[in-house]
Amino acid sequence: MENFLQSIDTLTIHFTLAAVLMPLFAFVINISFPKKWDKGAGWVSTIAILLSSILSVSIFAKVWNTNHLVHQQLLWFTIGDTKVYAGILLNNLSVLMLLLVNLIALPVHIYSTAYMKNDENYNRYFAYLSFFCFSMLALVVADNMVLFYIFWELVGFSSYLLIGFWFTRDKAVQANKKAFIMNRIGDMGLLIAIIVLFAQYHTFDITQLFADKGLIAQSVIKNGIWIAPSGQLPAIWQYIACGGIFLAVAAKSAQFPLHTWLPDAMEGPTSISALIHAATMVAAGVFLLGRVYPVFNDVELTILAVIGCFTAFMAATIALTQNDLKRILAYSTISQLGFMIMAMGIGAYASSLFHLATHAFLSAFYFWWPVSSSTKWRI
Repeated sequence: MENFLQSIDTLTIHFTLAAVLMPLFAFVINISFPKKWDKGAGWVSTIAILLSSILSVSIFAKVWNTNHLVHQQLLWFTIGDTKVYAGILLNNLSVLMLLLVNLIALPVHIYSTAYMKNDENYNRYFAYLSFFCFSMLALVVADNMVLFYIFWELVGFSSYLLIGFWFTRDKAVQANKKAFIMNRIGDMGLLIAIIVLFAQYHTFDITQLFADKGLIAQSVIKNGIWIAPSGQLPAIWQYIACGGIFLAVAAKSAQFPLHTWLPDAMEGPTSISALIHAATMVAAGVFLLGRVYPVFNDVELTILAVIGCFTAFMAATIALTQNDLKRILAYSTISQLGFMIMAMGIGAYASSLFHLATHAFLSAFYFWWPVSSSTKWRI
């Protein structure tokens, strides 16, 4: 029986690798061909994401709600006595996001074949789109914080390329610069948090750190000291780590005070707005929060809830004053993300992820409707 389960796990890992690498192959093919490749780029990217979606459904069926963790890793590099492993981690959160990203990206690809058909940079668009999907899919299955950070950066970089896709427009250039710079603030916070966690626990492995009985679950703060099985640090470093993670969440998921980039990101193609607003870039912040949830104590979770609640109210109020449909949708998305962060803060972990999944499809449909109903929305 044990050998059978191991063979199933190995097959699942292979399926996951294939699902993640399909968009990367599409990116390489599309970026390698000249402009005369023309409409073939759309077919390559769409078929790649279709195959990835089919594989993700199979992976979801094998892992979801089975209480079985699929985790496989290989030695990546060694620094002194520290061995860093790289691999794939599949649990309920991973497979949910893997399925969600694919099921949103697939119709976006299909819509894009018609929406961008007259654009002179058609193949470049689909190359960027495939690279974006690869980055996000790899992010959700990465099993250590170094890999996670690499793909976190690639998600930000690919979104920068897509937001500024029409780079001849000054507003698009300003928008992608703003998104890039504000996300670098969050990325610096995440990097600091990773360094602090490694200094305390001497590992980057997500399972070892954040599992139910992992290193963080065994840690306590007493008399101003952060005590862990592997050592101890002043308690201030725990607060710094959580603050850095919050900055990363606030930047990616457009929470106060790093929320202003998202409405400006509407300068990109509307099909890209559907992808960024739904299950990919802005969802990455909520996903990060779900990944590292045990590191937050009650006080820090309360602060998260307050900021999420304030963001939800603030963004919804601002949306009432807008007269541009895409900016209204942008502020609506910020508001809904605020509810997800607030739910995490009050301990409603499952409710937050449920709202993430339902809002992903609803938000994407909001953008697809004007695209399909009228050509005047091609802005």
